[in-house]
Amino acid sequence: MSKGKRLLIIDDDPDFVEGILSILETAGYEVETAYNPKDGFDALESKQYDLLLLDIMMGRGAEGVMIARKMRKDPKLREMPVLIITGIREQIAYLFPGQPMHPHFVEVDELVEKPVEPDFLLERVSALIKAAEDRKAKG
Repeated sequence: MSKGKRLLIIDDDPDFVEGILSILETAGYEVETAYNPKDGFDALESKQYDLLLLDIMMGRGAEGVMIARKMRKDPKLREMPVLIITGIREQIAYLFPGQPMHPHFVEVDELVEKPVEPDFLLERVSALIKAAEDRKAKG
């Protein structure tokens, strides 16, 4: 399933990105990275991806939330699955096991906590891409 699937990671932590990149590329995904919100959003607008892996806390604060919100308003980007990987679950108004307190706080497909186990990451990435493809097929 990973063959030919293109992913984008937007995260300002180079060490974390390097680890996630290695896991995803080993699994056969084509992965691009952006280390700040501006470059990340520019990449989203200029290329086509099958999934976005997004950090919340970047730049001046919770800029990952702003990216996710901008995506959901953009007709070209709103259907792309978004997997947020963050270390600040409770501070952004999420309760365990990941249910949003307010459904419109930020619309993402899934939120997982850092650090993330490689097998779990690959499972979630595959499931989110498959769900997006199924939605497209249904039309």
